[in-house]
Amino acid sequence: MLWDFFSKKSKKCWRISETVISGNVSDTKVEKSSVFYLSPKRYLCAMNFLPNEIMNYAELHTDSESPLLEKIKRETHLEVLQPRMLSGPFQGRFLSFISHLVKPRRILEIGTYTGYSALCLAEGMVEDGKLITLDVNEELEHRVRGYFEASPWRDRIDYRIADASNEIPKLDETWDLVFIDADKKNYVNYFHLVINRVRSGGLILADNVLWSGKVLDENTTDRETQTMREYNELIHSDDRVDNLLLPIRDGIMIARKK
Repeated sequence: MLWDFFSKKSKKCWRISETVISGNVSDTKVEKSSVFYLSPKRYLCAMNFLPNEIMNYAELHTDSESPLLEKIKRETHLEVLQPRMLSGPFQGRFLSFISHLVKPRRILEIGTYTGYSALCLAEGMVEDGKLITLDVNEELEHRVRGYFEASPWRDRIDYRIADASNEIPKLDETWDLVFIDADKKNYVNYFHLVINRVRSGGLILADNVLWSGKVLDENTTDRETQTMREYNELIHSDDRVDNLLLPIRDGIMIARKK
């Protein structure tokens, strides 16, 4: 497995090719990596499950992000905590592609962060479409509203600073597309809150369902990992949906309502 390591001291990102990593990372042979989306902490993170060369090739043969998305990506990495939370160009193009296929009239995003994924999802909306995106981070509100105002969908994005668990029941909408990328402990709750409001044929996408590979580690029993396992099992066993778990970046679970 390939692991990415961000050194807080050197501000550099390294890639380690080991099946199992233990002990002091300085004792492990490393090579420079072109991955720069990790948050500024000294830790190990299995976010990419494919070699850099394969990911680079895939990205070279995938449509490019817009100038606005590139600006959001750059400024997020330079100025915002935990830039690893950003969807990024490859996953962003995937979200845009799905949105274009669905042609949604109503999109719900749970977890806005700096607005990158919302703008990707908005690309496929029909002319009278609307996207509602929810987040609790007030500190990013001014920045994110500025990005949305600079987009072609400024009048069709409803950005709310609100607790999703409280806000979703208030939304009298039928959803064509839902994207869950917020606090992991509430993934199961979010699914239950939206499933009955998703139209037949509509999609529910959930990010980070592989949780850096920790879902496979039986010795990892923290609450967020347990919730990711529970969410994956829930979707896989729910007769109301068809599902596909894609190993894109940190894993995206796609559920299509029957």
